[in-house]
Amino acid sequence: MNKQFLLGDNEVANFIVNGFHLIEPDLPDKLNESIASQLDILDYNPGDGITDVVPDLTKIIENNYVRGAIISLLGNEFELQKHRHWHCKLPESKHMNWHQDGINNRDTIITRFLALYYPREVTADMGPTIIVPGTQFRNAPTDRMAHYANIRGQIPLTVKAGTVALTHYDLWHGTAANTSNKKRHMIKFLLRRTKPNNKPSWNHNPKNIGKSTDWNSRATAEDPHNILSFSNPLHVSQTDHYKEREIRQKNWNYLIGNF
Repeated sequence: MNKQFLLGDNEVANFIVNGFHLIEPDLPDKLNESIASQLDILDYNPGDGITDVVPDLTKIIENNYVRGAIISLLGNEFELQKHRHWHCKLPESKHMNWHQDGINNRDTIITRFLALYYPREVTADMGPTIIVPGTQFRNAPTDRMAHYANIRGQIPLTVKAGTVALTHYDLWHGTAANTSNKKRHMIKFLLRRTKPNNKPSWNHNPKNIGKSTDWNSRATAEDPHNILSFSNPLHVSQTDHYKEREIRQKNWNYLIGNF
């Protein structure tokens, strides 16, 4: 993989902190619209077979920018798993409650995540996916989360056509209601690591590891050490922040092969 397509230290650190990374790959407009048009006329959900029904979807994961970001976070021998799903948010459909995918057994190191592909532009009235950065290490039963309303720091994924969002598997998410007259399409792919790194799989600069703690620039940290130390997307208390920093550092050490 050409290094120009790999993530840098700060992008990896921000993924560890926030649990997501957005990619706007150089996909042809005709490809995005062709995929969206094929989804428009589907009258059933093929589940894991969505890529058999719409084969062009495989080109999304094969894109250099998408593949480079995945390699950066999961290593060169990552696996695209068989599970994938087409989410179609129909006009006038209601919101989806907050939840975490899978069972209540959360990962504290990065071994898997989702790639969410949006073939058309998503506007605020189309029922966008909503994520809560920084929640990926917080285990919460879905029946309790279902009672939550707006959460401070939540972000609607109002994105350009062709955007791919890499999201930590355990990131809290839901959707807004679709009040538009358009279908909102999203294809979910599941990816996982097959072996631990023995060295960084992204554009890593060893000099960044030795940066000193900068207490005067906590909100504008521009190196991985200070991003991991000071970023606080949930505005949690000092006690919680200490715990988060320990998990973040564990993730960073794991990814650079120091575990």
